[in-house]
Amino acid sequence: MKLIPSFQVDHTNLMPGIYISRTDKAGDILITTFDIRMIKPNREPAIAQAAMHTLEHLVATFMRNEPSIKDDVIYVGPMGCHTGMYVILQKEHTIDEVRKLMIKAMQYVADYSGEVPGTTPATCGNYLLHDLPMAKFEARRYAERLRNEFCCEYPHA
Repeated sequence: MKLIPSFQVDHTNLMPGIYISRTDKAGDILITTFDIRMIKPNREPAIAQAAMHTLEHLVATFMRNEPSIKDDVIYVGPMGCHTGMYVILQKEHTIDEVRKLMIKAMQYVADYSGEVPGTTPATCGNYLLHDLPMAKFEARRYAERLRNEFCCEYPHA
């Protein structure tokens, strides 16, 4: 089988940032998959599963309620390697636009208090697997990185 493009990225040199993972067309609609890379793969500890699950719930809630983007959100979810998330949007959006949006989303998580949305047995398939304090830590760290260490060009293997 042909190696898919995301497995052709040199993860030994990948830095935190926002990357365009792929673009697709659904009829006349452009669909872009953004790689929201939160940590340095294989050089920093992966984001803990419970923290990543909480990040998923809060960032997805933020994105699907944010007036500037909510109608374009197709998917928000974690990477299997727990080094970041994927955000899939319809229509044309730039990396800089998504960077600004992710700073707002991460600030939302960092400032969040109360019950995490969708964390009851009826609303989540693994409702006990959440860690708000660590999600807040990861959100603060990533927002700071997006302000200072921003990277957006994939290194290729």
